[in-house]
Amino acid sequence: MMRVVVLGAAAGGGVPQWNCGCPVCRAAFADPALRRTQASVAVSADGAHWFLINASPDLRQQVIATPQLHPKDGALRHSPIAGVILTNGEVDAVAGLLSMREGSSFSIYAHAKVLAVLRANSIFNVLNDQLVPRRPIDIDQPFELALPDGTPSGLVVTAFAVPGKAAWYLEGQVHPGGDAADGDTLGLTITDKATGTAVHVLTACARVTDELKARLADAPLVLFDGTVWRDDELIAAGLGHKTGQAMGHIAMSGDDGAIAALHDLGIAQRLFVHINNSNPALLADTAERKAVEQAGWMIPPDGMEVTP
Repeated sequence: MMRVVVLGAAAGGGVPQWNCGCPVCRAAFADPALRRTQASVAVSADGAHWFLINASPDLRQQVIATPQLHPKDGALRHSPIAGVILTNGEVDAVAGLLSMREGSSFSIYAHAKVLAVLRANSIFNVLNDQLVPRRPIDIDQPFELALPDGTPSGLVVTAFAVPGKAAWYLEGQVHPGGDAADGDTLGLTITDKATGTAVHVLTACARVTDELKARLADAPLVLFDGTVWRDDELIAAGLGHKTGQAMGHIAMSGDDGAIAALHDLGIAQRLFVHINNSNPALLADTAERKAVEQAGWMIPPDGMEVTP
């Protein structure tokens, strides 16, 4: 039976951000229950071997807080983490790889465009490719994740292109992975071979297309981009100059937002992840949180385990 753990539910910088005095961050500095680490998810078919979806900068903290990811008793060097699947090349998706350089074997799965970004930055060479192979993902080509010894994991992944953009630090530069349109932002469908249960994870998505609606319809569990409540949120709050769309993220609210777009698709469990510190839905007593919950969505705490 597949198990899913939300290691972190926040967008880049986490909640609270280290230098932010917005209402959400001030509340989170005062109340540990409101704090969120940066978005990452762990999935397993057997409870013993786990695969991460993105490696957030908070990975070490997340591993410490998650007993499922602790080394087994009696082992000098061991980790249940068998691999990392990258859905994009943003800092908050790849920086945690640098915390995994102590000589354990695992695989990195990513689209060729994201692998090119890693290859272009020599700091990622701290991961010995003899122990940590980098395996390219092809869009819409299902493949089974492998354990470090090469045996099948029981989890089949299908990566699909979603509307988005390249990592912000590549703006105005030549992309190491070339100019191909797709590959910078992926959604994942993860299927348990034993049960046929499928989970969909989209930590970034700029809009919901008809094709995406058809893919997510009747899903038992969807984890979806919840970066901002409204598109101009950061501008209105004085926290930035970009809209959600300019950053490659759909808003939760509005006629074209995620809540409206994914309404009435028969999705059993709906969780928002990658939630920005500017988003008032993070606070339990806001009208925005009430609207999220009335629409059947959840704002998950870090460490929450979900059974699809």
